[in-house]
This record gives sequence, structure tokens and C-alpha cells, in this order.
Amino acid sequence: MDMRTNEIVTLSRDCDAVLIPYGNTVRLPKGQQVTITQSLGGSYTVYVEGHLMRIDGKDADALGKEPAPDPFAELRDRPPGPVDEKLVWRQLATCYDPEIPINIVDLGLIYGLEIQPLGESHEAGYRVAIRMTLTAPGCGMGPMLQTEVEEKVKQVPNVKEVQVELVFDPPWDQSRMSEAAKLQAGLL
Repeated sequence: MDMRTNEIVTLSRDCDAVLIPYGNTVRLPKGQQVTITQSLGGSYTVYVEGHLMRIDGKDADALGKEPAPDPFAELRDRPPGPVDEKLVWRQLATCYDPEIPINIVDLGLIYGLEIQPLGESHEAGYRVAIRMTLTAPGCGMGPMLQTEVEEKVKQVPNVKEVQVELVFDPPWDQSRMSEAAKLQAGLL
């Protein structure tokens, strides 16, 4: 569920957070008060003592929240087959820049996507190769966002490997955003 909020919560246990925009991991102690500023794609952006931080969805319980359900639970019992590209794009749309409440697909950060078989049969699985960029080349959140993309796309049925290449040519600019993203960002 996508939401903006200013809910103040007290952490029920220690948990890791990533400092925005630098990408450094910090350990937040049990009892720390945080303000949840947004909950997008299963992760949380929180404000803590003058800093924005991202808390991964696996630590939702520390915030008193339920972890996101498996989006592919109903597909897990199907026999191996080709990867549905629409499901890959759906997963990519659950990845958000932690500073901008717009998903990376609508931001225009995905430059290319290829699905390749790993063997002769469907049982071998598939590799998904993704070319993506960042809104700013020096963003410290790049490796974190790259890892999130890899982890989420690996959840798609029959995906066995994910390769995410960060590229900066051509450089990203606002013209790559979808109309909906431009509207949401107040650019239209």
C-alpha cells in the first residue's frame, strides 16, 4: 500500500536503517522514536533526529507494521514456465526512490530489460538483465536501490538470476518520467 503519513512510532526492537541520501547503514535502537513519512513498495521512509532514513519491509514489525504479503503466493504452485515480463515490470513498479514518492518505472529509471533462459528447459529458470540509472549519478542510495531491484525481481516465479547494471549514459532527466509521475511531481 502506498501512503504518505506523519505517524510517530516507537521502535519495538533494534533495526537497521539506511541514511538518505548517503546510503550508510545505521542501527536504530529499541525505544527510538521515528516519524514515518512514507510507506511505499513495502519499505518505510522515516525521519529520525533531523535525518531521513529508509527501513526495509523485513523490519516492518519493529515499526508495529505487518510485512507485505508475498505478491506471487497464488503462482508458486504452477509448473515451471517462461517468465511473465508483465510480472517483472509489476515488481519493478514496487521499487521507489526513497526521497521521491514515485516508483522507478514511472520515474523512467529503467532503460532496458531482457529475459534469458538459463538452459534448454523451463526447469533451469531464467535470468533477468536490467539496465537502470539513478536521478543523480552520485546518489549514495544507488547500491541500496540496485539490491532492492535484484531482490524483488528474484521473487517473480521462474526467475533464478537477476543482473542489474547501473548506467549513466544517457543521463536521466525529467523527460523520461511518465505523465502520471510528472503530474504527481507537480510538473504538469
